[in-house]
Amino acid sequence: MERRNQTVVSEFLLLGLTDDPALQLLIFSLFLTMYLITILGNLLIILAISSDSHLHMPMYFFLSNLSFNDICFSSTTIPKMLVNILTDVQSSTYTACLSQVCFVFIFGGLENCLLAVMAYDHYVAICYPLRYTVIMNPQLCILLVLISMLLSTVDALVHTLTALRLSFCTSPEIPHFFCELAQIIKVACSDTLINNLLVYLVMDIFAAVPLSGIIFSYICIVSSVLKIPSSEGKYKAFSTCGSHLLVVTLYYGTGFGVYISSEVTDSPRKMALASVMYSVVPQMLYPFIYSLRNRDMKGALRKLIDRITCPL
Repeated sequence: MERRNQTVVSEFLLLGLTDDPALQLLIFSLFLTMYLITILGNLLIILAISSDSHLHMPMYFFLSNLSFNDICFSSTTIPKMLVNILTDVQSSTYTACLSQVCFVFIFGGLENCLLAVMAYDHYVAICYPLRYTVIMNPQLCILLVLISMLLSTVDALVHTLTALRLSFCTSPEIPHFFCELAQIIKVACSDTLINNLLVYLVMDIFAAVPLSGIIFSYICIVSSVLKIPSSEGKYKAFSTCGSHLLVVTLYYGTGFGVYISSEVTDSPRKMALASVMYSVVPQMLYPFIYSLRNRDMKGALRKLIDRITCPL
């Protein structure tokens, strides 16, 4: 590899989604609205579950953790972009950029694990209904969440620590609205072979293993449901996991779309736009999916809103 002039980099330049000043206000308004909807929607889910004793079950315990994770995931990227647009400052310090990379991997990886854990919960509920409360006891639920957090944190630290070995040329520019590891690797002046191998290897494993677990769980669920003699029983069983299946399809569908777009286009800006569909939109839509398709959640949210608006 040809050696270029290398220096100690103190900051990165985030070029954002567009250079057009006329579009900056539109992008700011759009992302601010999506962020507020994400925070409010997921916060209402958490408050509704915690305030309703009927929802103190494993399925809703995992859902509240997913909602909290989505709040953290969105807060890792969007506020910084909004501040950059508002202050017309595109720079991000080296430490802040790598910290953002780390947190994106933590919450992104935790999202994968939690969706897999929720699929396992549905599998036990439908395939072993009589043993559900014994198998999905509080200790196991907490352990599954802690293991998910541990795995996602280790994954994030591996990528972040290997990124520390990279050296950069003067004022590296990242054509994105947040510090994405793939873009950081592209602007590095040093050898990036190890980093690229880790990105493809670890990310593929971290996506494939949870997805395989989800697919296996739903194969078992479908097989079990088809054995139910009554149509009403089948409908009730499928409606139990309908919201989760829709969320999984949305999350992995948008992720696959981002991967395809990165393969077919060389435009970093188009890839950044595509990543919005993966890192921003799903987290905003999850509360609507769970609240509109789940009767218990709708009832809990209605009670919570009545309690907030009419405290007396």
